[in-house]
Amino acid sequence: MIRFVRRVGKVVMLTIAACGGGTNSTAPPAMVASVSVSPATAVVNVGATAQLTATTKDASGQVLAGRVITWSTGDSTIATVSSTGLVSGVAAGSTTITATSEGHSGTSTIMVATLAFATLAGGGPQTCGVTPSGAAYCWGDNNLGELGDGTTTQRLRPAAVSGGLTFVAVSAGNDFSCGVTTGSAAYCWGGNLSGNIGDGTTTDRTSPAPVGGGLAFATVSAGLNHTCGLTTAQTAYCWGSNTHGELGDGTANEQNSPVAVAGGHTFGAVQVGSDYHTCGVTTNGAVYCWGQNNAGQLGDGTITDRSTPVVVMGGLTFTMVSAGGGHTCGVTSGGAAYCWGANSAGQLGDSTTTSRTSPVAVVGGLAFATVSTGGSHTCGLTTSGIAYCWGANTAGQLGDSTTTQRTRPVAVAGGLVFAALSTGGGHSCGVTTAHIAYCWGSNSSGQLGTATTTNSAVPAKVAGQP
Repeated sequence: MIRFVRRVGKVVMLTIAACGGGTNSTAPPAMVASVSVSPATAVVNVGATAQLTATTKDASGQVLAGRVITWSTGDSTIATVSSTGLVSGVAAGSTTITATSEGHSGTSTIMVATLAFATLAGGGPQTCGVTPSGAAYCWGDNNLGELGDGTTTQRLRPAAVSGGLTFVAVSAGNDFSCGVTTGSAAYCWGGNLSGNIGDGTTTDRTSPAPVGGGLAFATVSAGLNHTCGLTTAQTAYCWGSNTHGELGDGTANEQNSPVAVAGGHTFGAVQVGSDYHTCGVTTNGAVYCWGQNNAGQLGDGTITDRSTPVVVMGGLTFTMVSAGGGHTCGVTSGGAAYCWGANSAGQLGDSTTTSRTSPVAVVGGLAFATVSTGGSHTCGLTTSGIAYCWGANTAGQLGDSTTTQRTRPVAVAGGLVFAALSTGGGHSCGVTTAHIAYCWGSNSSGQLGTATTTNSAVPAKVAGQP
């Protein structure tokens, strides 16, 4: 130890310096001796993600925080991994994800599973589907979060809806989507300009938000700017835009949470159009509609808007109804399809382009199980599982390998046997009896789910399936 003393004015300055043999008070940082990854194994569906976590420890087993982790994948054609350990399933198979820090590594085995679908719902520029196990996936446009994956990133192939909810069905609207869980709770996500998400706000949501009111829902249907749901007690409620009376509550007041549809009807199903009208079929087979009626889509023989339900003319007994973009169609108890409303593209299927204010029979004598109405086209599923479409076909949405408008049903190409069909604004989708999803028509936003933005005039398999 050396001491230095010097006088500065009247102040004595003392400096002490350590020489040789001193001890450094700062210990060297502990080195990483091991890296572990959690979970050690994980199953990820194609198009879905899983978060991995890496833990670093020193030789004594103490956890070391703040260490740099480098992530890598054994096969990027099966799964990729981000710099933060977020794994994305690409294709079916198994691979290893490795986390490395200071020369030491840990791994996780990732098994990527293929998708299968029970139902699909075509909307505006997006499509959603539910797997047999109840997981919801969406793909296509995502400007306002309508895919529900927590982002606003467009997806060209199915992406898992966030939140881990188990759904029985989903519905895709114009720029938002909704679903009902196995617990009968309704959730919506995406654009919320008119309160159509139903959570009491007008705030957009990129992941599912619960619909307010504490109601138990059996089904829910998303449209242009409004939503309707059917409770387990078979009472209809609606919320969102109401400029044409589409909520059916007797007013023109916008609502950001559910309000009961007037009339006290007991419905078996309720379906929202991609314009401003809504229709429902009662448990005794009568169809009632309400909202916008500029083209006769309410089927009451007029073009007068209605803010409460009015019965569709004709005295027919229906098993189901589908509201589209200015037209409506339904299937009778005898399997005959009838349509009414706008018909400029032949979407009513009666061999004309004349609009109708009351039901007209779809020509061809086919026996239908269901029909689905899109923007200006319609598709129907026969009792034998064969799909037919008619109406506008500018993007190939009829699936007959052409872009020719049809005023009567034409068979969808490919000879596929479908269990369910759904139409969107300019595209159509179906799920086969083997749970394989196909879509056709407009694909400008990736709504066909084929990992491209190329239109298809024939059914194209949604990516991520066997």
